[in-house]
Amino acid sequence: MILYFSAEGNSAYAAKKIAAAMHDHAVSMEKCDPVLSLQEDEMLGIVTPTYFWQLPSFVRAFLERLQLAGSHQSPYVFLVASYGTTPGFTGEDARRLLAARGIHVSSAFSVHMPDTWTPVFDLHDPEKVKKINQKADAEIERVIAKITAHITGNQMARRIPYLMHRLADPAYSKARRTSHFHVEDTCIGCHLCERNCPVQAIQIKDGKPVWVKEQCVLCLRCLHHCPKFAIQYGDGSTKKHGQYHHPDI
Repeated sequence: MILYFSAEGNSAYAAKKIAAAMHDHAVSMEKCDPVLSLQEDEMLGIVTPTYFWQLPSFVRAFLERLQLAGSHQSPYVFLVASYGTTPGFTGEDARRLLAARGIHVSSAFSVHMPDTWTPVFDLHDPEKVKKINQKADAEIERVIAKITAHITGNQMARRIPYLMHRLADPAYSKARRTSHFHVEDTCIGCHLCERNCPVQAIQIKDGKPVWVKEQCVLCLRCLHHCPKFAIQYGDGSTKKHGQYHHPDI
């Protein structure tokens, strides 16, 4: 089984490619019970984006509840993190979280894909984005070969020491404040953002989205999938840097 969390489709795409190669199935964490029962010799894969060098809060919360009920001998468990600049310490983060659940992470891999954090990164050039995704396809194939061979250990490129969580944790927590979001007049009140928020942080009130929780996951799904690009974050950079979703998802 391949479990994934994905907002703009990068991790979903990687998870589904890996699952197809393994003759397995990919399931969104948003639609999955965290109590799993694996078949004999079945692998467990976890595919996630990287937020602020670490696991997204949604993925962290899911892994903190993950159980392998009635499982056979220790399965081959792997993590794949998509990233824009670095997968950070996601591998070590997942290892520690799952070790506390009695689950051993056998290996960790990374795939460089378009960075959807558009408060900083510019994705308005489709050719640039296309080239990154083409290279990502080749990386995913290499990851599939290593998973097939049951390679073990932290195989991530550009990873950083877990000690950096002392800087990353407060930065991520601050950035997750929903007060950073605002809505432009082009909003048509379609409810898409409300329906798609993974933590139900948005409600439509008087025809406009309102953030009803102090923090969210910071996945930017609401921003990138808004049909009128009416949702913005921060000082206006997101408007210049464009919207993104993986072209095959």
